[in-house]
Amino acid sequence: MEAKTTIGEILNGRNKVVVPSYQRAYAWEIPKENRTRATQIDVFIQDLEEYLKSNPTSPYYFGHFLFEKKGDYLFNIIDGQQRLTTIVIFLSAIFKKITEFRDWTENEEFLYETMIKRKSTIHFETVDYDNLLFKDYVITQERKDKNGIETESGKRIVAAFDYFNNALKEKNEDYCTRILKAITTAVCTTHEVTDESEAIQMFIFQNNRGKKPTNLEIIKAQFMYQVHLYGGDEKEAVINEIKERFEKIYKSISSIEYKISEDDVLTYTLRVHFNSLWENNAVNRVNEELTKNNGIEFVKEFTKSLAISFEHLTRFFGKDERENFAIHSFITLGGIGIAVPFILKSYRFGLSITVISELCLNFETIVLRNRLIGTRADITSRLNDVYQGFTKNNTDIHPITSRIHFIRNTQNGWWDYWNNIELEKAIQGSLNHSVAKFILWKYENKLEAEGKSGYAQSRFDKIENPELEHLAPTTEPSVKPHGYGVYDEEFRQQYLNCLGNYLLLSKSHNCSVSNNHLKDKINSYNHLAQQREIKDFITESGLWDKEAITNRKTKIVKFVMDNF
Repeated sequence: MEAKTTIGEILNGRNKVVVPSYQRAYAWEIPKENRTRATQIDVFIQDLEEYLKSNPTSPYYFGHFLFEKKGDYLFNIIDGQQRLTTIVIFLSAIFKKITEFRDWTENEEFLYETMIKRKSTIHFETVDYDNLLFKDYVITQERKDKNGIETESGKRIVAAFDYFNNALKEKNEDYCTRILKAITTAVCTTHEVTDESEAIQMFIFQNNRGKKPTNLEIIKAQFMYQVHLYGGDEKEAVINEIKERFEKIYKSISSIEYKISEDDVLTYTLRVHFNSLWENNAVNRVNEELTKNNGIEFVKEFTKSLAISFEHLTRFFGKDERENFAIHSFITLGGIGIAVPFILKSYRFGLSITVISELCLNFETIVLRNRLIGTRADITSRLNDVYQGFTKNNTDIHPITSRIHFIRNTQNGWWDYWNNIELEKAIQGSLNHSVAKFILWKYENKLEAEGKSGYAQSRFDKIENPELEHLAPTTEPSVKPHGYGVYDEEFRQQYLNCLGNYLLLSKSHNCSVSNNHLKDKINSYNHLAQQREIKDFITESGLWDKEAITNRKTKIVKFVMDNF
């Protein structure tokens, strides 16, 4: 490839460009409903459209691409794969749209065959575990359904193609031909290397317009570069091992990335690998290790450790979360970072799912307290010694659960930040809404279970778009009487925002009741046990007032104190 070229030349009929499986899969996202934050996909279209509106006299610029040459016309893309994948998806949508107006011209058919597909030859391939979906849904468009897509990157590919098709729905023929020309003639710069170590070194120091490299990507590149420099006779074997492990890692990321960030997994792996909860700066720690005896043994050991962490967390956030209520509950709570290294160790030591669930139940109590109380005191220093004592030669979790029990109940000055006294203080007033929803969901299960034997607890995701309703509205209804008592300063400050006045509702239900009269709300409260229970707290005067809110709050606070 020429150093300065066009997209049409990169994707010409001779070249084949492949995203190697040890690279990140497709990561660009479409805009989300009711969100104003721009995503890479809509910026991609907006930039092209702004270019067309400007009546340009010079070609559009698509940035820089880095390739590793693997054969005469075969190239691995090392940097720029997100942009190039998006370009191919968009081109496929444009060609599809043009067929709605007319048959392709001879030039358009030539462009399609040279840039997208000629007979059975496809000129661009994404990572192998997404490539069949990419081919069937985007290139040949033989697949129409979206069922059974296992990776988040695969879902993004489908979403991007659908988004582009929708964006082109109202566009005319002139728009499509102009934007097709703009893309195919767009200029870019490329750097082509045949030495993989050079490509990796360039990746480490190069920042393009696409997604900024994560710490995990930087460390992967550092590892491969280190092996190229110091690997000696085992260089090829170690490089292949790193690629194979990162292929598995990126597959795992595609499954769990909305539940935990890859850089957090990197940090948790560091804490497991060095057996300390104080490990935080992964890049600095890795660089330090690479200076010791050329670092090759560390590269092999830590890459394996990373792959194991991702494998176990994929199971934890996937199959085990679906099948174990304690794990589902803990993940639903959120803010579980302090516990993840303990959980990773548990999987590594081969502990049963029953033991892991017990660990989650115990950590749930301290994580909830930590989120509610909001103390600046550090929980890490109170747990690090029992964490370090939890080893493959000592897999008993009793010291861990005993420490958590002690923290919950002690009145010792250095430990008592999370005790029962502080918890009861913390749940009297306004709460973080996600934590309040969690508490009310657990309270809902308690109500549902009363008087029932063999009761199966309801998952949080059983509630459709759960929201926190203020039974007495935060804004006093204008029509009186409304049934909510007197909106004096005390009522506004101490009663509106508390557990006694919070209620769990679906989003659609919450929107429908809004600032309605109390009787209208009560009549609609028939979906959850806590909704049906509200009428039990209504005062003799028929009001939802300070007395009613206090009585309900007292009951929920007792539930929290008894269970957390």
